[in-house]
Amino acid sequence: MILVSGCLIGLNCKYNGGNNFHKNLIEFLKDKEFIVVCPEQMGGLSTPRLPCEIMSGDGRDVLQGSSKIKNNMGEDLTESFVKGAEETLKIARICKAKTAILKAKSPSCGSEDIYNGKFEGKIKRGMGVTAALLRKNGVLVFNEDNYLNYDF
Repeated sequence: MILVSGCLIGLNCKYNGGNNFHKNLIEFLKDKEFIVVCPEQMGGLSTPRLPCEIMSGDGRDVLQGSSKIKNNMGEDLTESFVKGAEETLKIARICKAKTAILKAKSPSCGSEDIYNGKFEGKIKRGMGVTAALLRKNGVLVFNEDNYLNYDF
């Protein structure tokens, strides 16, 4: 079983109300069992919503309580992001998912890079909260750019 970010399969759950439809990923998933998740919606955030970024460090720091996630108006939404990560982990456990393909650069789903926390559009190395929690619990996490590097 594979967890997949809803925005990648065309669900309009992205922060701006859109999606990140990935045609090649849809083709790849045709003969696979997968479950669609949107950690931000599962954490109680609305769609659309203001853009959010991890203020310092990455998702691991958020989970340890040493960093926050805020929107571009300064509202602290850390609790919603952590709840969404925890709900995603519950689904992974129930479904016995061992892998996930999540949206790159997201403060929830980013698995290699995330935005730098200054709302400048600049990227830094790091993971989102959900990606960090899944990895901590043994789930292999990929994004839409590197999933083909793994033999599913």
